[in-house]
Order: sequence, then C-alpha cells, then structure tokens
Amino acid sequence: MPVPRPLPVTERTTIGRSPERGTRDRAAMHAILDEGLLCHVGLATEHGPVVLPTTYGRRGDELLIHGSPAATWLRAGARGTPVCVTVTHVDGLVLARSPFHHSMNYRSVVVFGVAEPVTDPAEKAAALDAIVEHVVPGRLAEVRGNRDDELAKTLVLRLPLEEASVKVRSGGPIDDEADLELLDVWAGVVPMRIAHGTPVPADDVPAGLPVPPSAATPRRPGR
Repeated sequence: MPVPRPLPVTERTTIGRSPERGTRDRAAMHAILDEGLLCHVGLATEHGPVVLPTTYGRRGDELLIHGSPAATWLRAGARGTPVCVTVTHVDGLVLARSPFHHSMNYRSVVVFGVAEPVTDPAEKAAALDAIVEHVVPGRLAEVRGNRDDELAKTLVLRLPLEEASVKVRSGGPIDDEADLELLDVWAGVVPMRIAHGTPVPADDVPAGLPVPPSAATPRRPGR
C-alpha cells in the first residue's frame, strides 16, 4: 500500500514550543480525530471571534461539521471565512515536584483552512451519516434515514485535512534535577479517560424493548 504523504509544514502549523512532540504523520492525525467526540470551531464573524463546540465526523482526508443554517458561525464558514478546528484528548494529569513543571499528557489536532458547504442532497445525507457513525458506531443500522425536510434544515461543511498541526505529550513529569532530592514529594501521572455509563431509556420507550448494540456496547476507535 502507498505510504500516505506527510502533512505539509506551513507557518501556521510550525510548532514553536516543544517541537519534538509534533508529528506530520497523517495516520496519527486520523487516529486522534477518530477517537474524539467533540471539536471546537473558531472563526471571525461580523460580531467578533467565536469558538464553539460541536460534533464532527471524518471521511478520508476531510472533516465534516454540521448545524442549523440559522447559526451565524456556520453561515460564516459556508461563505468562505477561514476556520480553525481543534480536537484534544486529555490522557493524564502530570504532577511534578514543583508547580512550574505540572503538565498534562494529551493528544491534539489543530486544523486550519476554508470549509465549503455540502449542497448535493445525497452527499449531505452521506456526510450526516458519517457524523452519526463517528459518534455512535453502528447506530445507522438501528434507526430510520434522514428525510428530505431534515436535510433541508441542516447545513453541512467539509474542511480539508491538509493544513494541520498534530502534537502529543506522554510520559511522566520533567522535574529540575535539584528537585529530585525532594524525597517527600510525590510525582507521577494520574491517567484519565472517557468511560460510558449504563444506558438510560427515554420515558416513552416501550417497556421491555432491549438496548441496541450501539448503546449497550459503545465503542471508540483506540479504546
């Protein structure tokens, strides 16, 4: 199989602090995006800059986001306003022997670019399906499809995964050498992860209806 080309280096994706934690590997970027559930979209609007959380999906080398056509930020993105989309996982709290060296273990992707609206009804339906399958794998097989009126009430944008910065921190604290003599101060990592709870049925679900596989055994890539 051909090796995916690395992410290009641009002025916006050049990592200034701790550049050794960066990677240009597309597979690493895809893995971080596929495991995430929430992204933050930042852009400048006529009312000033905004950063808003939303769900997303990935299809190949494009990121898919959606929302109401009435949303100011989404309309701005559809008009060609440059956007910045971030996805971050916090994998652990890094506790050092001094406040200065406390940190977090994390994996992050920052994507820059200009999104374009998905207008073809079939492509829009496929994009929305990709977002649902990203959030709840297997759910599409359990529910009805989107109606035409629902597609008309939804704005979908796709953003090329071309100009992106990927950064990962792992491992323990990096203490000053002199602080290693503080034998009465604990240092280390407190791991963190997202865990699913027990599914709770809606009040109007008939009694005895079994929990579907997508909810009974939820799964995330990389977990």
